[in-house]
Amino acid sequence: MTSDQVFAGVGLILVLAVGAQVLAARLRLPGIILLLPVGFVAGALTDDVHPDKLLGSAFSPLVSLAVAVILYDAGLELDVRRLTGGARRTVVRLIWIGTLLTWLIAAVVAAPLLHISAQAAVMLGVILIVSGPTVVGPLLNFVRPGEGLRRILIWEGSLIDGVGGVLGALVFAALESGHRLSPGRAVLHILGSAGVGIAGGVLGTAVLWLLLRRLGLGEILATTTQLAVVVGVAAGCNLLRDDAGLIAAIIMGVAMAALPGLDLPVRRPFFETLVSLTIGVLFVSISATVTPASLRHVVLPALGLTAVLVLVARPLVAALSTFGGDLERGERGLLGWMAPRGIVAASTASTFSASLAEKGIGGAQRILPATFVVIVATVLVYGLTAVPVARRLGVTRSTRSRPLLVGGEPWVLELGLALRGLGLDVLMWAGEPGQRTRITEAGLELAPGQLLATATGEGAELEGVTCVLLLTDEDDFNALAAALLRKQDGPEVYRLAEREEGRGVVAPFMSGAALFGPGLSSGELARRHGAGAAIEVRPVGAGAGTGAGAGVRPVGPLVAGCELLFVVDAAGRLWPVTSGAVPEGGPGSRAVVLGPVAAG
Repeated sequence: MTSDQVFAGVGLILVLAVGAQVLAARLRLPGIILLLPVGFVAGALTDDVHPDKLLGSAFSPLVSLAVAVILYDAGLELDVRRLTGGARRTVVRLIWIGTLLTWLIAAVVAAPLLHISAQAAVMLGVILIVSGPTVVGPLLNFVRPGEGLRRILIWEGSLIDGVGGVLGALVFAALESGHRLSPGRAVLHILGSAGVGIAGGVLGTAVLWLLLRRLGLGEILATTTQLAVVVGVAAGCNLLRDDAGLIAAIIMGVAMAALPGLDLPVRRPFFETLVSLTIGVLFVSISATVTPASLRHVVLPALGLTAVLVLVARPLVAALSTFGGDLERGERGLLGWMAPRGIVAASTASTFSASLAEKGIGGAQRILPATFVVIVATVLVYGLTAVPVARRLGVTRSTRSRPLLVGGEPWVLELGLALRGLGLDVLMWAGEPGQRTRITEAGLELAPGQLLATATGEGAELEGVTCVLLLTDEDDFNALAAALLRKQDGPEVYRLAEREEGRGVVAPFMSGAALFGPGLSSGELARRHGAGAAIEVRPVGAGAGTGAGAGVRPVGPLVAGCELLFVVDAAGRLWPVTSGAVPEGGPGSRAVVLGPVAAG
C-alpha cells in the first residue's frame, strides 16, 4: 500500500473506532453493537481499512499484545479478597465445565452446519469458549445485577479469555503441524503455557512493584511504565509459548490490584482512555477483515450455531456449575443467559483462520466469518434481552438511588437521615473516629475501607452506589476526588463549591458544576445548620417545580428563607440541585430543603 493509503486507513480506523463508541454512548448501547458493523461496512466499502494490508505480518502480534493490555486492565478490577466461598467455587466450575462443554457442543454442531472439517470445527469450538470483560462489563452496567452475580460474571469473563487463548494456540499448533492432539501432549502443552504465563506474571508484578513503589513515579510515568512492562512481559511470554502472554497479563493485573502500599493513581483502572481506544480499534480492524463474500454461505448456519450456544450450551454450563451452590434461582437463570463473545474470540479467529486455510484445513476459511456472526448475534441477543430477562427473574438492583455521602459534619448526618426517611439506601463515610461513631449510632450504614478508595470509585462500585456526594469541609479533597471518580459508566459524582472564591490549591481550577445554590459552601451550610436551619422534607409545590418530567430551570429559593437541595422523584431517584440548574419534580416527588435560620 502507498503511504497515502496508509495515512487514510489508519486515520479512518481511529475515527470510526471513536465515533462508534461516542454514538453508542449517546444511544446508551454497548459499544461493540456498533463497532463490529461499522468495521465490516468500512472494510466492504473502502480499500483503505484493511489492517492485514496496512500492517502485514505484524497485524496478528500487535492484536495479541493489545489484548494483553486489555486483560491487564480487566485484572486491575478483580479483587481476589472478594472472590470467596460459593462465588469462587462457581467461577472455577464455570471455567472448566464451560470450557469443556462449550468446546464439545460448538465443535460437534459446527461441523455439519457450516460444512467444515472436523479439524476446523475443533478450532472454531475452542475459539467460541471465550467471553470477555470488554462485552460482559458494559452489558452488566445496563442489567445492574446484584454484586455477587456481577463479580462471578466478570471473573469468569476475564479468566476464560486466558484459558481460551492458550487452548486456541495449542489446537492451532497441533493442526498446523499435522500431528494428532494426544491427551498427554495436550496436558504438557497446557502446563507449559500456564507455567510460562505464571512466571511472566510474577516477574512482571515484581518489576512493576519495584518501579512504582521505589522510584516515586508520577501518574503519567506510572501509566506509561505499566504499559511498557505489560507489553514487554506479554511479548516475552509469547515468544516462549503462544498466547502465554495473556495469562501473564491477567496475573499482573490481579496482583497489582491486591498489592498494598501503591499510590492511588496506580491502583485505579489504568489509562482508561487508551484501553477504550484499543478496544475500538481492534473491533473495527478485525471486523474489516471479514468480507461480504465470505459471509455468503455462512450467516444462516452460524446463526444456527449461535442458537445452540445460547439456548443449549450456556444454560447447561450454568446449571452444572451452580448445582448445589448458594445462588438463588433467578441468579442461576441470569448466569445461564449471559455469555456474549468478544475481542479475544475475534482476535483468535483473525490470527488462526487464514493460516489454517493456507495449510489446506477444510473449511478453515469459514472460521473468521462464522466467529464474526456469532459475536454480533450473541451481543445483540444478550444486549437486547438481558435487561428484561433480569427484571423477569428479579435479580436487578432497585432503581432507587443509593447515594454515598462523604463527610461527617452534623448537617451531613441530618441530610443522610432525611434521605433515608425518603426510602433511599444511604451509605456514609467520614474520616474522624467521632464522626464515624455518630454515623453508626444514628443507624446509618457506614462504608468500609479507606476514605479515598471509597470516595474515588472502588468502594462505591462494590457497594452498588449510584452517586457520590462529596460533602467534606476540605475543598481540595472534594475537587480531587470528584476528578478521579468521573468516568464512563461510573456513578454520578457531585462536590460542594469551595468556601471562598480562589481559595484552595486545586478546587478553584477544577471544572464541573457544584452542588446547591450560590454561596452554599460547606462553611455556609455548617454555619446555617448550627444557627438552627434544619434539613427538611417537603412536598414538591410551585416553588420546587411542578412539571411532569425531569427538567431544569434557574436556581432559586423554594420559599422565603429555604434553600432547595434535592428532589426525590416518585421512583426514588435522587436529583441534586447544582449551580445554575435545579431539577423539576413530577407527581409524587419530594423536596429536601435547608430550612430557615431560627429567629433570634
